[in-house]
Amino acid sequence: MTVAEWCVFAALMLYLLTIGSVKWIGFRRFDNSRPRDPAFYDDPIRARALGAHQNGIETFPFFAFAVLLAEFRGGPQRLVDELAVLFVIVRIAYVFTYVGDRPTLRSILWSLGFAINLAIFLMPAIRGFWPV
Repeated sequence: MTVAEWCVFAALMLYLLTIGSVKWIGFRRFDNSRPRDPAFYDDPIRARALGAHQNGIETFPFFAFAVLLAEFRGGPQRLVDELAVLFVIVRIAYVFTYVGDRPTLRSILWSLGFAINLAIFLMPAIRGFWPV
């Protein structure tokens, strides 16, 4: 498996751990028979963790598809790997800024992550112009 493919797995684990850690920390208040109980998410940190988790679910398909498309269509593997690692780093920072209630920085990181995704996605179309 390539580094970029491992990054797809890391992105999946990141959005699962984002909500899993909050449920684990609040285990006394979390009722697994009602996992979507809105009362559990009344706490602001839990609510922001849920938002970060949901955003991770929303961004994951595009990232996974972009990586696989770039690899299958002959994008420069080293560049695909580097951008995928950068995407995961940006997503980790994004989760911390979301949970830490830093909305401006969070929006900047979301935009940067989207730009990285777009670069990976478009790589096969413009591979002749890359100096790699």
